[in-house]
Amino acid sequence: MDRFTEMQAFAAVVDAGSFVRAADALQVSKTAVSRLVGDLEARLGVRLLHRTTRRLSLTVEGEVFHARCKELLADVEEAEAEVTARADEAVGLLRLNVPVSFGLLHLAPLWPAFLQQHPKVTLDVTLADRIVDLVEEGYDLAVRIARLPASSLVSRKLGSTRLVLCASPEYLRRHGTPSHPDQIAQHTVFAYTLLASGDTWNFEGPQGPVSVKVTPRMRSNSGDTCCAAALQHQGIVLQPSFMVGAHLRSGALVEVLPDHRSIELGVYAVYASRKHLTPKVRVLIDYLAEAFRTRAWVA
Repeated sequence: MDRFTEMQAFAAVVDAGSFVRAADALQVSKTAVSRLVGDLEARLGVRLLHRTTRRLSLTVEGEVFHARCKELLADVEEAEAEVTARADEAVGLLRLNVPVSFGLLHLAPLWPAFLQQHPKVTLDVTLADRIVDLVEEGYDLAVRIARLPASSLVSRKLGSTRLVLCASPEYLRRHGTPSHPDQIAQHTVFAYTLLASGDTWNFEGPQGPVSVKVTPRMRSNSGDTCCAAALQHQGIVLQPSFMVGAHLRSGALVEVLPDHRSIELGVYAVYASRKHLTPKVRVLIDYLAEAFRTRAWVA
């Protein structure tokens, strides 16, 4: 038997004043209680109780040990009560990993309202485009924009975005507008380094799939850097709608070859396990899902 069970039995005997009443309180047999107390005394090498046919009394050592047992058992009970309370309340530190551009454009504005709604939650938000190991690096949740492969992680789709081929009207006026994806290779392009397909840009057109190998004038691991070049009339980019949507609506950029659509990506909340999902993670996922439900770029 473990030490905690022995301590429980000993404290119950002292509090109840007999082995029989202690057994009733613990819902075990009198023999089991006697064995637990006997094992405790044997392990400690001291007698804790004076036993007679009529009464029990504590030894000096028993009095000292009983006082400590009561403190320890009360601490355990308090800890369990605290954890149980937390199981129903969003509380504590919540560590997140989110993509850089998406995190700045679409997540950063959401955090103040979330914190206001959940005052006992503290956020630690890391912006990085690399794929982190949630378990190994201690993250509670990640937001990922991808075609998710099968994995041991659990995910909830928050929305979707698609890669849009676009350029400024001024660039297209100067250099012409491609009429087929094959012509993109003749243009100046700015490419995102971390695109899964690399320098091969894939499209689905009226005649089926088309792949184009591009030779970028510049590569960057920042989509914002690529967009900046396009906004300055320097070339064509393939960037997600969540990043270029506002520029398309304003007319600063226009979609090129709209009848040839590039790939669609899911926006996911990813976490390690559905089992014992803490309230702080659950409320954040629900909050993000509701926030993104009506976003213009979700399509």
